[in-house]
Amino acid sequence: MAENRPSTPRFAYKGDRLKPLRAFCQTARLGSVSRAAEALYVSQPAITLQLQALERELGVKLFERSGRRLVPSREGQLLYDLAKPLVEGLDGLDAAFHEQVRGLDAGELNVAAGSSTILYLLPGIVEAFRDRQPDVRLTLHNVTGAGGLDLLRSDAVDLAVGSMLDVPADLSYAPVYRFEPMLITPLDHPLANKPDLKLEDLSPYGLILPPKRLTTYRLVDLVFQQNRVPYTVALEVGGWEVIKQYVAMGLGVSIVTAICLTEADRTRLAARSLAEYFPSRSYGVVVRKGKYLSPQARAFVELIQPDLFVRREYDQTGHSER
Repeated sequence: MAENRPSTPRFAYKGDRLKPLRAFCQTARLGSVSRAAEALYVSQPAITLQLQALERELGVKLFERSGRRLVPSREGQLLYDLAKPLVEGLDGLDAAFHEQVRGLDAGELNVAAGSSTILYLLPGIVEAFRDRQPDVRLTLHNVTGAGGLDLLRSDAVDLAVGSMLDVPADLSYAPVYRFEPMLITPLDHPLANKPDLKLEDLSPYGLILPPKRLTTYRLVDLVFQQNRVPYTVALEVGGWEVIKQYVAMGLGVSIVTAICLTEADRTRLAARSLAEYFPSRSYGVVVRKGKYLSPQARAFVELIQPDLFVRREYDQTGHSER
C-alpha cells in the first residue's frame, strides 16, 4: 500500500487569490477591517475570514494593533510591499488596457494645486503636457491645504502638486523643487540695502502675510517665536501677487517664497534672502498611497522636472540671476 503522507492544507480561497490580497491591502492601507469592508463593499466577517486564511497559509501574523488601528507586522509590511503593486495592477488592468487601446492622447486628468503653484510653477509643465497629450482633458483644481488632501482622498483628483511640511501617513510626497525664503520691500525701503540683515531688523516694520490658516503664516510665526524676536502683522491677505502689490505700495514688508518672484518684480521690489533664518520650501507631487495612476497621470508626473521650470532668483542686492 502507498504510504499515507500528510497533505498540504488546502483553502477554498486559493481559487481566487486576488480577493484575500485585496482585502489585506485595503486593511493595511485603511487601518481597520470595517473600513476595508466598506471600501470593498463586502461584510466585515468576509474580510476577517480572508485575512485569517491568508495568515494560516503563510504561517505568520500579518497585523498588530496600535491603539484603534491595525498596522502591518514586520511580515505584513513585507507582504504589503509585494502584494500592493500586484493588486493595483490587476485592479487597474481594465482601465490601463483601454487607455492603451485608445492611446495616451485620450481621457482626462485632474490635478489639485494652490494658486502659487498654478501661477508660477505649472505653466511650463502644463504647456509641455498639452503639446504631448493634446486630447487629454486637463483640469487644474485651485485648492489649498486640507482642500487638496480631501480631493486626493476622495479620488476627485489624480494627484496634487504643491508644498508640504507634514505628510500624512496615507499620502506620499516626492519633493522636486526647493525655493529660498525672501524678504521683499519697496525699492527705497531702509531694509532694501541694509548690510548684514538680521531677523531683529524686521521688528519695526509691519508684515503683510497670507491668512493664519496657511503654512506660510504658521512658519513665519514659528521662526520669530523660536528666535524670540517680536513682530507685527500689518495686513493679512491671500495671494502672492496681491501681497507683492501691497508691498510695492509701501503698506508693509513681507516674507515670501522665491517661487513667486519674477523678472518683472525687479522694477518695483527689493528682495533679499532669509535662508539663514527660514527653511527653504519644497514643491513636488502628492499622491494617495495605493492609488493607481493612469497613463495620463504618469505622463504628467514625468514632466515635473526642474528643467521645465524657468525662473530668475534674486541676490541680496535685489538683482536677478539665472
